[in-house]
Amino acid sequence: MKPACIDDILEAFELRGGQIYGEDVTQRQHALQAANLAAEDGAAESLIAAALLHDFGHLLEPEGERPTRDSGHEAVGAALLNRLFKPEVTGPIALHVAAKRYLCAIEPGYLADLSAASCHSLALQGGPFSKTEAARFVTRPHSAAAIRLRRYDDLAKVVGAPTPDLASYVAMLSRLSR
Repeated sequence: MKPACIDDILEAFELRGGQIYGEDVTQRQHALQAANLAAEDGAAESLIAAALLHDFGHLLEPEGERPTRDSGHEAVGAALLNRLFKPEVTGPIALHVAAKRYLCAIEPGYLADLSAASCHSLALQGGPFSKTEAARFVTRPHSAAAIRLRRYDDLAKVVGAPTPDLASYVAMLSRLSR
C-alpha cells in the first residue's frame, strides 16, 4: 500500500490502528500519544507529523505473534510516506530506530528504561550502536529530530492517556504534504 493522499493514511489507521504490537496500547493510541507529546513539547509541525506517523510501517505488517526478525518498519514507513511528505517529516521516521540504538550506546540508563517490547525489538535491530556507529549517526541529516522523536516514542505507551483524535491532525498533515 503506497499512500497517495492523506485519506489513505487515515484508512490505514482505521483498518490496522487497533492492533496491539507488543505494548499495552494500540498502534493508533501509540501514534496519537507520540504526536501529542511532540505538540506539548513545542515541536515543529514536521516533527509532530513524524511522531504521529513514525510507526506507519507497522500498520502494514500482519497482526499476530511476536516478531523473530527485524521488519525494517522505519524504512518501509518512511519510503511509503516519502511520496507525500518532505524529508523533514520522513527523515526522523527513517532514523527513529537508529536513534534508539544511538541512545542505548551513549546515554547511561537509557537501555534499562526501555519497555520489554522495545528491548526485544532492539535485539532484532542490531542492539546498541558501537562508538563508531554512534559518532556516524549524529552526522546524519535529521538525527537530532529522530532523537527527539525517539523520546516521544518511548513515552507514548500509557494506557488510557487522553489525546486529540486522528482527525485533529488532518489539516496539519495537509499543510505538510507535497
